[in-house]
Amino acid sequence: MATLGEASTPASHKFNHRFGIDERELMRATKATFKFGTELEDWHVIGDSYMHPSGRFGQDINGVSFHHYWLKQRLSDNTTPFDAYSLAAVAAKRGRFKHPVDDGRSVYSTYSYAVHLDATLHVSFLRDTAEGLGVQQIEDEVVDVHLRGQDGSIDSVELKGGARIDGELFIDCSGARGLLIEGALKTGYEDWRGWLPCDAALTVKTESTDDPLPYTRATASRAGWLSRVPLQNRVSNCHVYSSAYVGEDAAADTLLSSLEGKMLTEPELRQFAPGKRLKLWHRNCVAIGASGGCLGPLESTDMLLLQAAITKLVEFFPDADFPAANTAAYNRELDTLYSEARDFAVLHFKATQRNDSNFWDYCREMSVPDELALRMQLFASRGVVPHRRGEPFDESSWIAVLLGQGIIPADYDPRADCMPEEEMQQHLSRMREHIGQAAVALPSHRQAISEYFESGTAA
Repeated sequence: MATLGEASTPASHKFNHRFGIDERELMRATKATFKFGTELEDWHVIGDSYMHPSGRFGQDINGVSFHHYWLKQRLSDNTTPFDAYSLAAVAAKRGRFKHPVDDGRSVYSTYSYAVHLDATLHVSFLRDTAEGLGVQQIEDEVVDVHLRGQDGSIDSVELKGGARIDGELFIDCSGARGLLIEGALKTGYEDWRGWLPCDAALTVKTESTDDPLPYTRATASRAGWLSRVPLQNRVSNCHVYSSAYVGEDAAADTLLSSLEGKMLTEPELRQFAPGKRLKLWHRNCVAIGASGGCLGPLESTDMLLLQAAITKLVEFFPDADFPAANTAAYNRELDTLYSEARDFAVLHFKATQRNDSNFWDYCREMSVPDELALRMQLFASRGVVPHRRGEPFDESSWIAVLLGQGIIPADYDPRADCMPEEEMQQHLSRMREHIGQAAVALPSHRQAISEYFESGTAA
């Protein structure tokens, strides 16, 4: 279940709860830290940065989304950044954390959070948990796949050690090669590198130089981007880049020059092809994780889609007959989730004013999927954010990245004019002050981790 990135999304809480995974034990086992969001540096223009926090901005007023009041305020030469209206963003930058509360009247209910975790330890933890529930693990190499003659479904897999394992349902977790879904069933692959040009990543682990901050840092480079993920015991550093625009040696130089602590490992290369299988469930095989598709570690999309695929498999779990409607419904829902997550990731590359390299020139000028083009046009016109319930990223996430990437609507919702100008300015000023005071009152991130492990109180 390992993914390239070492961070989850807020949706992971529901996933862990549904499958009986104790968050405290997970965090303890994986040396995890809390994550309030992602700071994106140099994506719009070099020298610019913004936060994509886990939670909402401000508070809707009279049924009008808060960002319209911020847009109206901006027209009066108020330069207060949008981040200032998010408690998660303000607390993250101050290195503070507290679990959200259920009381909707409290400002501490306005955010969620994710976690940074060691991917290798995460796999070990989940394996041990599964084996504790009676799952049998056989470590061997699949050398052949036998199909049933009558319908072409998988009948069994043959292992290098000579064993042959029969089954009714097969889950392909073989990574990008798709040993079952592609190697045996030939489902085909839709390549998205035209929209997501990064196809390689170099990773290095370093010593921590300071207390871990509760957010991921993602810094755009000349041919991709760099990430810094703080764990309890170390830092994970990664350079995700396009091999069409920079070689491995130059990419490694960029990564190594960005490090802030002593190296614990040598750079490790991983190559991937952003895209998706044409069918994630075909006959009696379901591809989950990299065998089904890959977008890369930006915004933890791969972790999000992997957990969504598992959840949907449980919801659509078949009987022995594998009804076609069941499989079709699963594929339809996963296709939608993949496309929406893809569009959110593509937005980061498309909406840029960088012109310092051929890579960013390509990203800025490339065509994008029709649905994303429409979203960008609607938002640029008057701040409209079309959003489907159940999307991988919520409306606040789209607004954060659209504004952060420099797409400023030409106008705002006219209903925002129902609040007098002076009253609105005072209201927003009080809101900023309240958020700032609430952030200062929080414990440090390090203290919050320690107290969480000691308290025995579930989040």
